[in-house]
Amino acid sequence: MVCTFLAICSSFSSAMAAQRERTFIMVKPDGVQRGLIGEIISRFEKKGLKLVGMKFMQATEDHLRLHYADLSSKPFFPGLVKYMASGPVVAMAWEGSQAVKYGRIILGETHPANSAMGTVRGDFCVDIGRNACHGSDSPESGKKEIELWFKPEELVSWGMSTDCWVYE
Repeated sequence: MVCTFLAICSSFSSAMAAQRERTFIMVKPDGVQRGLIGEIISRFEKKGLKLVGMKFMQATEDHLRLHYADLSSKPFFPGLVKYMASGPVVAMAWEGSQAVKYGRIILGETHPANSAMGTVRGDFCVDIGRNACHGSDSPESGKKEIELWFKPEELVSWGMSTDCWVYE
């Protein structure tokens, strides 16, 4: 029985590699201050996504200007950068099949008022400016954001023993 299970799981690992996608998730200063780090991590783990990188850090305004460069023409941009630099954040890289899509579902809509209960923002947030977390909106932005926040050697490639119980 154990040998059969090991054979299934080891053949599974090469199939999983083909499905692998990464997303960038960040707990913002309000999420850190409110003690939501563990809750957010737990939701990603329970979904079956795999943590491959994590940093607890104080981001600089220069770094945040790069991260939010696509919003630089918006009137709220200076306030966003200042707010994001006001306290520590938790930068994370998660991996799994459709990681970006599932990350967006777990976090909920950008505006908490539009977020369903059961999502991070639906359960814990009220105002758009204090929505606890950031999540990549596409595989391309996930790759770009992960490269901005992590050096290649800071990301860990590893196999979870539960993968064959999460993925077909």
